[in-house]
Amino acid sequence: MNFGAKPALSLTGRALRLLSTREHSRAELERKLAPHAEEEGAVAKVLDALQAKGFINETRVLESVVHRRAGKLGASRIKQELQAKGLEPEAVAEAVHALRATELERAREVWRKRFGKPPADAAERGKHMRFLASRGFGGDTIHKVVSGAEED
Repeated sequence: MNFGAKPALSLTGRALRLLSTREHSRAELERKLAPHAEEEGAVAKVLDALQAKGFINETRVLESVVHRRAGKLGASRIKQELQAKGLEPEAVAEAVHALRATELERAREVWRKRFGKPPADAAERGKHMRFLASRGFGGDTIHKVVSGAEED
């Protein structure tokens, strides 16, 4: 007897295991389950059933990503993540628009946690700007934060 071998999970079991860790979009689940499908159309059937039961919900996926990432990332970076998950373009655009309203405040907080004080010279200023840019904040926002401009 081979006690170390695990029984093969069904597509539904795999999908539920993925969904138990975090929200997944339908497109994400399709990508992750496709290599395990033994017959064509099996993944679509499983996902249709899970969606009908409310296990897959694009709105929850969008809200989850925004909630988890907004404190650390700018709107551009979050937009890329949402698009990579295959969410509806209209929903992504709406979420990004809402994020842009708080972008300056969020960028200031990210900058404050990382650096806390204004840059001493041009090299340090560049470092601060690159840091914020890598987090997906926009150029205008970065300039306002690094230059220490007060809230508009």
